[in-house]
This record gives sequence, C-alpha cells and structure tokens, in this order.
Amino acid sequence: MKSIAVIGGGITGVTTAYALAKRGFSVTLFERHRYAAMETSFANGGQLSASNAEVWTHWSTLAKGIKWMLRADAPLLVNPRPTWHKLSWFAEFMASIPHYRANTVETARLAIAARQHLFAWADAEGIDFDLKRRGILHIYRNKAGFEHAGRVSKLLAEGGLERHAVTPAEMRDIEPTLAGNFHGGYYTESDATGDIHKFTSGLAAAIRRLGVQTLYNQDVRSVATTGRRATVVSAEDNLPTSREFDGVVVCAGVASRAFAQQLGDRVNIYPVKGYSITVNLNDAESQASAPTVSLLDDETKLVTSRLGADRFRVAGTAEFNGINRDIRADRIRPLVDWVHACFPGVSTRSVVPWAGLRPMMPNMMPRVGRGHAANVFYNTGHGHLGWTLSAVTAEMVGDVVRQAATQQGRVVVGQGVGGMAA
Repeated sequence: MKSIAVIGGGITGVTTAYALAKRGFSVTLFERHRYAAMETSFANGGQLSASNAEVWTHWSTLAKGIKWMLRADAPLLVNPRPTWHKLSWFAEFMASIPHYRANTVETARLAIAARQHLFAWADAEGIDFDLKRRGILHIYRNKAGFEHAGRVSKLLAEGGLERHAVTPAEMRDIEPTLAGNFHGGYYTESDATGDIHKFTSGLAAAIRRLGVQTLYNQDVRSVATTGRRATVVSAEDNLPTSREFDGVVVCAGVASRAFAQQLGDRVNIYPVKGYSITVNLNDAESQASAPTVSLLDDETKLVTSRLGADRFRVAGTAEFNGINRDIRADRIRPLVDWVHACFPGVSTRSVVPWAGLRPMMPNMMPRVGRGHAANVFYNTGHGHLGWTLSAVTAEMVGDVVRQAATQQGRVVVGQGVGGMAA
C-alpha cells in the first residue's frame, strides 16, 4: 500500500495528508473548493482547548435542548421537524450517556497530546497562525455552573490537564478588559488559541512541498473499494475523472457519512451548525478594549480568541437543522450583543458573520481508524474539537495506515477512539 487518497481539505484532511507524507506515502488530497479550509475550518472559535474536552453526552444537554427549543436565540437549538437521521443520532447520543465520564477523560488526554504535535509542525514548517499561548479562562455567572465546572475539572485532571479555580478578582487580573458580574472562573494556563484557516493554509503549502498532489475544485462524486484498490471519481467543471489508489482516508466533515455508506461503513455524523463573528478592531480604543486571553462563557456557550492585533473572534451556539449553511441574523445578534455587554469599549461597526457545520458523532468521539475494507480509513467526526484534536488524530490514522500497509489484505472492523464502536 503506497498510494493513498485523502478526501477533504479541511483541518483533518490536511493534517492527515501531512502525517501520511511524513511516513513516506504517495498522497493525493481531494478538495471541492478552490482552496483548503474553506468550510468548517474557515472561521471557528480559534481555541486549542483541552479545557473544553467535556463531551456533551449528559442528561443536562437534553434538558437544555428541550427548554430552549422555542427560543430562536438559544445557545442550543434543535429543529423539531423529525428525520430518521436526526432520530437515530439522538438515540445513539442517549445510549452514549453512560460513557460521559470515560469519553471526557479520553478527550482531554488526546487534546493534550495533539497540541504538542501541532506546535511542532508549525515550528518545523514556519507557519504563522496568530498563535497565543496565554491560556483559556472559563467564566461562570452562577454557583451551579461553577460547581459543575469543579466536577468537570476532576475529570480533566484524570486526563492529565491542570486547571484551577479563580475568584472574580483573579479573573479580572487575568483579563482586565472583561466587564460584568461573575460567580467565579476556571483558568487553564496551558491552553492556546490561533487562526485555524491560517494554520491549515500554511500546512497545505507544506504538504505540497512534501510532494502531496493537492487537487482543488474537485467535487468527489463517488468512492469505491475492492479491498485492495480504491477508486475515487471526482469532477471539475462537471467533467468526471476516475483515479485509483491503494487506499483511501475519508476526512470529509459532514460529507463523510455519505462516503462511508458507499464504502460499506456506518459513520453516523450529524451536521451541527455553529456561528461566529470576526470583529475588526479598526481603532485604538477597540484594540485596547478587546481581550487578549481567550474566554469561554458557560451560560451563553460562547468562546473568544484574539487573532493578532486587529481581529477578535467570538463563536459558539449549536443548531441541529441538517445540512443548512444559512447565516441567520437572529443567531448572529446574540454574539454581537455579548460583545457589547462584556467588552463595551469594542466597536462592532465592522463585523463579519460566518456559519459552519461541525461533523459530530453521537458519542462525541472522532471516528479514527480502519473501515470494514482493509484499505479504507477514517479520520472524521471531531465535532466542536476538530481544531484541538486534529494533529493527534492525524498521527493516529497515519500509524494505522502504515500498519495496514504491512498487513495488506487483512480485514478489521473499525473502532472509534477510546475503543468504542463507531
């Protein structure tokens, strides 16, 4: 097994191509856009956050979803219209609730390992992506939220992450620009932030230097396998071309589910829409009033990142509404209002809205490893932590592909991260 196709040019596809090229494979990357990182990897919250490793498979998540169902501005919004895909996903979500603890611990462990790879790659390839290693401050407006964070901190500690509680006074020492009344916070000094689009674009340039063939403007129409050869049919300007490879890795975000079906696998990814705004800090007062430490507001489920001197990213919310990339004004407005409330000196005259679809598995764990066919692999379904986990899962799937190359012909049923069947 020498030639490998990677389907998807977002953060997971590009990191996977990099890991495979470093292992000596001949790699071809397929991406339907003109450039890398033009969908979910374009304008996310920017956090490299092991401290946000808590999975969502908790009864409180379902309770909040029901409570907020009729609120257009709710942090978690579920379209009540039933579909078989949505119903099956939520059924598996509930079945995964008993694994909440183990999956949170495992996600923290993976996130810690991931950042070491990512930082090393950026240094090796000279990638400037507005990296800030100033930690992440979780802020809580009430006692209940703060106490739940204390319980989560114990799980994160089991995964190897250190974070500590801070008082409201200590919170303002950490980030003096923050306005409002808070019960307390938790601060993780080892976390970081950066621009996912800049990083992915920089790594996309690096894989070309390593000999990866990057095929942009390629709409992958189908993928098939005999178990020893994989065929990818893609189209540019509606002209289809068929190419053969020894193996294929699916890293196609929310499209991964459909490709998996073609390959005889079930990868039950659901598209969970998130929104962000990029506030252009065009004046000195805004630049001085915007935070430099990244935040996560537990009540509103919003995160922030300072990207260089003149950009401030605010992102969050979760919307279960199928494949829908519409940017809704009623979902963007709460993000702008949050900036006004927490950072009143920041001007929002220049705000760029965005929406992206997180590829989420029901157990909140990425699908990493082999498919049913011996030459099919997956690195997808990272949900809200794709940026955070991308480097370690790329290394993991790189090792699996390398192992398979020495055991060609053996059929292994793929497993999800943490040993749970995907």
